[in-house]
Amino acid sequence: MLQIEEAVKQLQKQVTQKEHTEQMPLLEAAGRILAEDAVAEKDQPPFPRSPLDGYALRGEETAGASREHPAIFRVTGKVCAGEWFPGRVQKGEAVRIMTGAPVPEGADTVIRQEDTDYGEETVQVFRASAAFENYCPQGEDYRTGTVLLKKGRRLDGAATAILAGMGRDSVRVYGLPRVAVISTGDEVVPPGHPLERGKIYDSNRYYLCARMQEKGLRPERSMHCRDNAAELAGQIREMCEEGMELIVTTGGVSVGEKDILHETLELLGARRLFWRIDVKPGAPVMAAVCQNTLLICLSGNPYGAAVNFELLVRPVLEVLTGSRTWRLEKRQAVLQNDFRKKKGTRRFLRGREENGKVWVAAGNQASGALSSLAESNCLVEITKEMAGATKGETVWVYLL
Repeated sequence: MLQIEEAVKQLQKQVTQKEHTEQMPLLEAAGRILAEDAVAEKDQPPFPRSPLDGYALRGEETAGASREHPAIFRVTGKVCAGEWFPGRVQKGEAVRIMTGAPVPEGADTVIRQEDTDYGEETVQVFRASAAFENYCPQGEDYRTGTVLLKKGRRLDGAATAILAGMGRDSVRVYGLPRVAVISTGDEVVPPGHPLERGKIYDSNRYYLCARMQEKGLRPERSMHCRDNAAELAGQIREMCEEGMELIVTTGGVSVGEKDILHETLELLGARRLFWRIDVKPGAPVMAAVCQNTLLICLSGNPYGAAVNFELLVRPVLEVLTGSRTWRLEKRQAVLQNDFRKKKGTRRFLRGREENGKVWVAAGNQASGALSSLAESNCLVEITKEMAGATKGETVWVYLL
């Protein structure tokens, strides 16, 4: 059977990053990918400013100041944040200044108000201050022409704040790939409906859509289809004609009577890339290309579908979006408990990693069980050669 790494290579070859870009309001762009470098057009801050409440003056004139021998200055005005002092600080003068206000010309330091007598017409200064002490220079954060954010950066809170600080109220981002999700199965019922005997609720579609939305991608189409190959082929054909770039399905990929994806692909005339990969759970995964749309058909078992999504779909979305946020981070960790299995199968277990240590989830690890995924933050890889997981061993974990 195909190894995961080879399957990922085949899938990524079928897609390219979406080149379409759009200008959108900054407050609506969180999670999107920057389509151009963000270059500062102004210094930040655009003027020297005070980091505290106090008095702006010339530092050299405070030499030797103390409570016993204060330096005395004439107060010539006051400036608050958002204001501008029109004059210039001369010898023996001080200007009352508030946090964030521009430092007046002629002043090179700010004495904090706690080190004065809070004078209004004259002020006594009780400590010496060197030039540029308590002074935020113009361009302290960045200078005009500085590339603050690189093209391809995901717009998180920090990036959004930087753009806002530059004065941007809109930003050019890459368009999102057009993605659809389909769950299959006569036994599957949408949440919110009565659950008849023999039926189960549709958790797979909700997992896939939620995982995409967590990272800023909302599937354009999401639906359920019965175990009817012709009906499913019709839905997929319609989505391909609409221009979907990726369609992810769950269920119907094994060899049972109701595993309809084989027939569905034949009806579509799709080009099959592979069927089955060497992994547990989720081995009977299938991939194909229909028209210009990539189809990734995942296991119907809930945890199998989850593993398939993390290992196979995320790398495809990394290419389509151009964003590293989809990349599955891999690191080593030391096992803190045991898990026994037979040799010969590459397996991914639910686990929790913290500071280089990892615990295999104590709950049910069966492919049909989801509950133990709730407290997990990683997949723990158990190789073919390992007879399970043994406390103290070093293993690879994939952060979710």
